[in-house]
Amino acid sequence: MRLTLIWGLTLLLFLIAGSYAAWRVFYRPNVTALPEGPAYLYIRTGTGFTAVLDSLTKHQLLQEPTTFAWVAEQQNYPAQVKAGRYRLEPHLSNLDLVRLLAAGYQDTVQFELKPFHYLDRLPRQVCRQLETDSFKLELLLGDNTSLRSRYRLDTCTIRTLFIPGRYKLLWNTGAAAFLDTMAASHHRFWTAKRLAQADSLKLTPVQVSVLASIVQRETAQPTDKPLIAAVYLNRLRNGQPLQADPTLLWPLHGLGTRKRVLNVDKKVDSPYNTYRHKGLPPGPITTPLPSSLNAVLRPAHNKNLFFCARPDGSGFSDFAETYAEHKLNARRYHRRLDSLGIKR
Repeated sequence: MRLTLIWGLTLLLFLIAGSYAAWRVFYRPNVTALPEGPAYLYIRTGTGFTAVLDSLTKHQLLQEPTTFAWVAEQQNYPAQVKAGRYRLEPHLSNLDLVRLLAAGYQDTVQFELKPFHYLDRLPRQVCRQLETDSFKLELLLGDNTSLRSRYRLDTCTIRTLFIPGRYKLLWNTGAAAFLDTMAASHHRFWTAKRLAQADSLKLTPVQVSVLASIVQRETAQPTDKPLIAAVYLNRLRNGQPLQADPTLLWPLHGLGTRKRVLNVDKKVDSPYNTYRHKGLPPGPITTPLPSSLNAVLRPAHNKNLFFCARPDGSGFSDFAETYAEHKLNARRYHRRLDSLGIKR
């Protein structure tokens, strides 16, 4: 009887020890708690299990990498590795983490699309924040046939597709999926109301974007944007050339690097030279913000045909209906530039 009791207790101890060992391996939290908050695991497309384990070990994201490796093998995770950006909460056990990774339950990235002047800057901006293949994105942006078929745009107007702002995207978003996401956002922006506003101005959405890009390069002051939009719209209605200085700098790759336009710049041979060519240029000179697009859609109502930056450096402009008024404003501004020694 005593021997049976001993064997019974021994068996119970073994069962308890086994249960604890199983709990420790499968269910005990194994992700390292970091003082700065949850850690993130980045798995690039095509990465194998060995590289995943190396990354977890190298960055000390697991308390016991060996038990995770064993559970991963038991759950056949090496055959189910999925690319992505994964949020690793401290409460995750080995089994939780394996299931999370195997299912591809990745966290999104807060992607910020900033205004860009030239199309070749976009792939660089994207690949700094996402895994997106910049070379594939370049190829897609340069494929006129595909752009016309999929977005009804071409290599010149494709920049109107992009509306700067913040987007929630998967880190491993592909090049084609990235463009489709931008297209979906573009479609959401162009509501029936905005389309009607554009139509009332006798402009297409592309033309609104082109004009908004010029307005945006002329000022960063929100209250001046509708006023500047009004000047250009008045000029378009009158059949006058826009004479927008930023459109001269765009083909010269001078946007963002020059503060002054010289008379020699007005001779540049380009369809973007709005001193030589009437109407809107063939494409935008930057990607306009929603505030710039809305300024064109809801312009001020006046007869102004001219504007010039104020000499006080405030970023605001002085407006005029006549050329005589404008010359006085321009003279004050140029004197200010001369006093600061700004030649370019």
